[in-house]
Amino acid sequence: MKVYLDHAATTPVFPQVVEVMNQVMLEHFGNPSSMHQFGQDAKVYLDTARSQVADLLQAKPEEIYFTSGGTEADNLAIFGCAVQRAEQEKKRHIITSAVEHHAVLEACEELAKHQGFALTVLPVDGYGMVAPESLAAALRPDTALVTIMHANNEVGTINPIRELAAIAHEAGAVFHCDAVQSVGKIPCDVQELGVDLLTCSSHKINGPKGVGALYKKAEISLYPRLFGGGQESKLRSGTENLPGIAGFGQAAELTRLNRRRHSEEWRQLRDYLLQQVLGEISESRLNGHPTQRLPHNAHLSFNYIEGEALLVYLNMNGIACSAGSACSSGLAEPSHVLTAMGLNPQMLASGIRFTVGLGVDLPQIAYAADVIRDKVALLRSMSPFYPGEGTQG
Repeated sequence: MKVYLDHAATTPVFPQVVEVMNQVMLEHFGNPSSMHQFGQDAKVYLDTARSQVADLLQAKPEEIYFTSGGTEADNLAIFGCAVQRAEQEKKRHIITSAVEHHAVLEACEELAKHQGFALTVLPVDGYGMVAPESLAAALRPDTALVTIMHANNEVGTINPIRELAAIAHEAGAVFHCDAVQSVGKIPCDVQELGVDLLTCSSHKINGPKGVGALYKKAEISLYPRLFGGGQESKLRSGTENLPGIAGFGQAAELTRLNRRRHSEEWRQLRDYLLQQVLGEISESRLNGHPTQRLPHNAHLSFNYIEGEALLVYLNMNGIACSAGSACSSGLAEPSHVLTAMGLNPQMLASGIRFTVGLGVDLPQIAYAADVIRDKVALLRSMSPFYPGEGTQG
């Protein structure tokens, strides 16, 4: 049996998305910037997708800017805001958190190392959550931007974004939210969240890879990162990836219509996995917040084993999962998220992320749980440090 439990890394594409993309590539291949009929027919798909993504986020179509993915959207938001506010208002302080995606952390570090910005990295609690009071204490008169993720891509913890954004606004800072993991899993209404900038990505919601979007509140100004043809209202030049954007739009529409049902189905599958694993394997633990977490995410650690070894055994048995962010796979360094959360070395080294999604069913979860229990027991039997059956941690 093959079981794909790595939906936080990427997701299978909706069949309807493939249909729309094929239609665009084969029949509506014109450049949407062209004035002739071929271009105008293509532009219909571009405008439709913009409205579909906007509807998913409860935004206005003119507030949606298409990019090549979540990383570019994060960079556009961070660099664009930082440079704009530094030039116009002499504000050169940025705040982020210790558990952000590398697309955010490394963008902030680049501004600090090479462009003269001051950077504050907020700590998180043992669940990976940012405390509003820590943000309030870090804000300064020259704070230009606060960038904090909606939900963590590794452990699934959901941050109190509405409260954090309100605190940032009181100090005159712009608030950016990386919502790549949360869009399609929990409500992501930009009006309700109160954010100025928000990032999302197509391939996390059963759309194609290579396309993402940045929501930019109408009043916010950003300095562009790309220059040329002036596409996307001159904020993101470059001929649009129309097949990808059309597919993204279709995925956004299907996600908007089915999110509640899918999220509840995924929550039930996730909870069954947790019940079968945590209830049967001693000294195992759930990482991240127990309730304020994404419905499809189960990040687990098992004492006395190495996570990489368990991944190998699971893969040999047809189960796909991850030791953390897929963007960081292959790195020997421990997870910066689990490190920031303060996990002890043994639990840190054994962290595994299981994420359910489209196409996963109960028999697959039951099979995965059986294999996890069996392989954890096998690895512990080979460990010179395992004392035998203890109490569940």
